[in-house]
Amino acid sequence: MKLLLKFNLVFVLIFAIGLAATGFVSWTLLERNARDEIAQNARLLMDTALAARAYTSSQVNPLLETQMKYTFLPQSVPAYSATEVFNDLRKKHTEYGYKEAVLNPTNPRNRAVDWEADIITRFRDNTQWSEVIGDRDTPTGPSFYVARPIRVGSAACLRCHSTVDAAPKTMLERYGPANGFGWTLNDVVGAQIISVPTKVPLDRAKQAFTVFMASVGGVLIIIGIVLNLMLWAMVIRPIGKLSNFADRVSLGELEIPEFQRKSSDEIGMLSRSIARMRTSMVQAMKMLDS
Repeated sequence: MKLLLKFNLVFVLIFAIGLAATGFVSWTLLERNARDEIAQNARLLMDTALAARAYTSSQVNPLLETQMKYTFLPQSVPAYSATEVFNDLRKKHTEYGYKEAVLNPTNPRNRAVDWEADIITRFRDNTQWSEVIGDRDTPTGPSFYVARPIRVGSAACLRCHSTVDAAPKTMLERYGPANGFGWTLNDVVGAQIISVPTKVPLDRAKQAFTVFMASVGGVLIIIGIVLNLMLWAMVIRPIGKLSNFADRVSLGELEIPEFQRKSSDEIGMLSRSIARMRTSMVQAMKMLDS
């Protein structure tokens, strides 16, 4: 097997191992960064929803208190306001989602579906949990969700949700007496769930990974070509000439010109050693002839 072929086999093996290790590390980091970005966006939207709820509770609700005696206004409900804000957002970004999913809601649109009910059950079984995150498939593609429990944190909530008799008549006229009652203080009744698409950040990560790996592969190929040229010029060609010179001397061609190699590297030292050996052989042959 030729020396250049052996070198290239070793280089290709090292190239493959290095490329695989680089690909694993770079994709791990890029995917982690993409998921961190997704989680950060989801938590930012969750904080936006909480801000909308707080604004409604502290500023809108007191202004509508008088009108609420005559007709129930859902705009006074923090959950309704936060949901409406995100409904406007979904007009341009349909892949985003927000829902205040409740097992027994007053407003039917807040009723939890199966996967949301599972999250609520997890919060009920683990009361110390403050957040649940995960991934799920949706009609628009993979989605990342952040969920936080909805707890009955104050007695004010029970004015509308404890019993039918205690509930405002205007609310009963709007939603009826069938749902949204029987809540107790500190009970987990639902979950705020933000859904954020994962496709765009992960696609960006894949694109960056492809460009990076192509660049690394291109650089390694160029390095391989340069190393092959250097190996051929500095090692393979001189050794080939030196081997040919040694073969001719071994066959008795003692009158051939000396092999000229003035470099101080190992090949130069080898060439001078062979030249001295040739000179010694010539002298030895002359002594035998005499």
